[in-house]
Amino acid sequence: MHHGGGGGAIRVLNVAEKPSVAKSVAEILSRPSGGMRSREGRSRYNRVFEFDYSIGGRACHMLVTSVTGHLMELEFDDRFRRWHSCDPADLFHAPVRKSVPQDKQDIKRTLEEEARKCQWLVLWLDCDREGENIAYEVIDICAGANSRLNIWRARFSALIDREIHEAVQHLDRPNKLFADAVDARQEIDLRIGASFTRFQTMLLKDAFVLDDTGDDRNIILSYGPCQFPTLGFIVERFWEIQAHEPEEFWTINCSHTSDEGTASFGWIRGHLFDYSSAVVIYEMCVEEPMATVQNVRNQEKLKYPPYPLSTIELQKRASRYFRMSSEHTMKVAEELYQAGFISYPRTETDNFSPNTDLHSIVHEQVAHPNWGTYAQRLLDPEARLWRNPSNGGHDDKAHPPIHPTKFSAGETNWTDNHKKLYELVVRHFLACCSQPAVGAETTVEIDIAGEQFNASGRVVLAKNYLDVYRFDSWGGTLLPTYIIGQQFVPTTLTLDSGMTRPPPLLAEADLLGCMDKAGIGTDATMHDHIKKLLDRCYATKDANTRFSPTNLGEALVMGYDEMGYELWKPYLRSMMEADMKSVSIGTKSKSEVLENCLQQMKACFLDARANKVKLFDAMGTFFARSSRPVNETQNSIETVRPCAACNESEMFLKQRPCRNVVWLPRSLSGAAVTDQVCPTCAPGPVYKIQFKFRRRDIPPNFDVDHLGCIGGCDDILKELMELSRFGSHSQTATPARNQSQTASGVRQGSSRQDLHTSFHPAVQFTNGQTPVVNPQGFRSTHTQSSGNASGQVQCTSCREPCVLRTANTEANRGRKFYKCQNLACGFFAWEDDVENSAPRGRGGRGRGGRSSSRQSSASASAGRRGGTQGRGRRGRGRNADGMMFVAATGEPVYGSCFICGDPTHFANVCPNLGR
Repeated sequence: MHHGGGGGAIRVLNVAEKPSVAKSVAEILSRPSGGMRSREGRSRYNRVFEFDYSIGGRACHMLVTSVTGHLMELEFDDRFRRWHSCDPADLFHAPVRKSVPQDKQDIKRTLEEEARKCQWLVLWLDCDREGENIAYEVIDICAGANSRLNIWRARFSALIDREIHEAVQHLDRPNKLFADAVDARQEIDLRIGASFTRFQTMLLKDAFVLDDTGDDRNIILSYGPCQFPTLGFIVERFWEIQAHEPEEFWTINCSHTSDEGTASFGWIRGHLFDYSSAVVIYEMCVEEPMATVQNVRNQEKLKYPPYPLSTIELQKRASRYFRMSSEHTMKVAEELYQAGFISYPRTETDNFSPNTDLHSIVHEQVAHPNWGTYAQRLLDPEARLWRNPSNGGHDDKAHPPIHPTKFSAGETNWTDNHKKLYELVVRHFLACCSQPAVGAETTVEIDIAGEQFNASGRVVLAKNYLDVYRFDSWGGTLLPTYIIGQQFVPTTLTLDSGMTRPPPLLAEADLLGCMDKAGIGTDATMHDHIKKLLDRCYATKDANTRFSPTNLGEALVMGYDEMGYELWKPYLRSMMEADMKSVSIGTKSKSEVLENCLQQMKACFLDARANKVKLFDAMGTFFARSSRPVNETQNSIETVRPCAACNESEMFLKQRPCRNVVWLPRSLSGAAVTDQVCPTCAPGPVYKIQFKFRRRDIPPNFDVDHLGCIGGCDDILKELMELSRFGSHSQTATPARNQSQTASGVRQGSSRQDLHTSFHPAVQFTNGQTPVVNPQGFRSTHTQSSGNASGQVQCTSCREPCVLRTANTEANRGRKFYKCQNLACGFFAWEDDVENSAPRGRGGRGRGGRSSSRQSSASASAGRRGGTQGRGRRGRGRNADGMMFVAATGEPVYGSCFICGDPTHFANVCPNLGR
């Protein structure tokens, strides 16, 4: 290391990750100089320690202070931070910035002030990727205040004198690749998490009564690229259990008792599910019960000690042995590390460097009252107990395995969990430096009537590491002595039955193992993902640390599973984690990983949003629909577009009509405003709407789910609306506010804002004045005398005879309908509706229950001002040339344009409108 610089003491600013670490480092380094001075920084929690020290023979004046974890936060630009400010899909490419939040401005000011007075910056952040990223945040601030700083990195794994002095005398440079890998992960997680979280929260929160969460209106239905695969493991196991169907099986067992003891023999076949076959074999054995010893095997068996302790193993074993949660395990381990009793607890490494002085670490434990005697034996060459630890095959190149760094027989401020975790670390370390346990195992195989049985016994010859590692056991039974060819009659021979059992719920140790194997999260973050599932009420954990999904957690996974896009599976995140590792070793660039990953996840997001009805269906399986009015709970998201008339007021999705409305037909079973903005319609923004039509009310060639725009650009929506409008059955007009009806139900003073009034609205858009639908009439060539289906149906657009087809949809299977021969034409009419709509003589009734006299009334009154027909209850269905207009369902359509009197269209699309 070249320090550079001229004569005189160098002022060195040292920055640690936490105040407690800064204090420990300062105390250790200041001892040779006789102590340190302490003063407050701008933040009262992050003090500054001063003392003199020598680095590489060069006099230095050391200033040691700290941050508190990450100094900066990654966030979207202000205009994208509000939930309803943009389409969530935009968050995949919206601008992001890294900045110091308000609550850490004091720490920033301390760093800036101290950096201006120093020549060197030494970073004492944790030596992992996350710590390296924080180091570059500190560099950003300090170099911004003093660009001439000479920047160094101290690498250490334990807060003990030897490690700290070694680190400061062998300073290194920061690793930008590690920092880039974390930057990539942060940005990916922010964009994916924010987009999916906004999407599913705004979609589902107010639509259902979420009893799992206490129906809290402020609940966040979060999605995380690590969180959801973790939930997926829990739900998948739960589904396995639910799908399990117990089966009865039968097995044959026998035992033999002699002067030396009893041996229990198991059937080689295991068990049979066929009762008759099991009975036949059992009866054969009963008829010829003589057992013959066919084989006796005696062999030495070794039980090896565990690999050196990594973070994931620490969490798994603490959960298994002490029922400690992974979150609490890491909290306690961090406290033990900061107090100097164990090495850094976040490590993937499970093998010790050859340069590690393992004997010195063992020697420190000799005085302990519980395992001190074993430690002494371990160091005794004559005991031959020592064995260099095995190599587990993992090395993160940052920290050694977790091991004790300072002796303690139990501190006064330790809780039981501190004592348990420290004991686990020490015993695990002593065990991995020990010889394996040695046992003698005997296996006896016998034959009864051609059926094979065996029994095993074991005796432990040397416990070795088992003497100190009380968490492991290796028992066995001692078999009587048998020799090949020996014969005997079993003492018992039974046919026993049993039932297959489902797998158990995932315990926390098993869940951690699943995450580790799938590459979900890092050793330092896995416990956070598990905690978030519990905090979000997606899962629960029982006293045995076993997880069950809540209704909410299961519904979300079920919804994504039904989409066919397995967003709850670990594969996508596993690939992301592999990409982050590639960034950290330099084989991929940060920008390359960001581009590829976000492109892939945006496609997933768009696919999920297009199939969001699956989420609705899954949630509906578990939760009741909410009765909360949409406009009260989601005012922002329910804004559809600015009013086209005044361009000031907004149009909202409403349940009750107001003065200016755009009616939507009753054939809709649902309509929900999305956060997608139409790119073409103006004035904007015009938010798209997810419509759901009733299958029976629209032609079979249309999808019941349609994401549409009411701004006027959506031709498919116009056609669906028109078909649905003409297809509504027996519906009377509903007047808007400030409009009156006559005693006969005919509306007076109808305005152009109403698209059509001969049906009830499912929902409507208020304050709008621009019509949406462009109605078109379809005509039938039925005449007065045609009272059956023999009349030919003609397409009004193409004026060609229609063909008769048979529907094959679930709701209308077998029902016949007329369709235009031109595939590009949308004409459609049910055969029975066309028949029923034909006049049947005086007093007869059509499909809608209307009298023929009403249908045959004169049409001449349908003048420019609009008459009672077609604006209130339905009037005639024939125009001047005797042609009848029919809807997509075959019903007659009554009325005409009140501007020009043309029955082929209504006033909202009249070519004379506005003249």
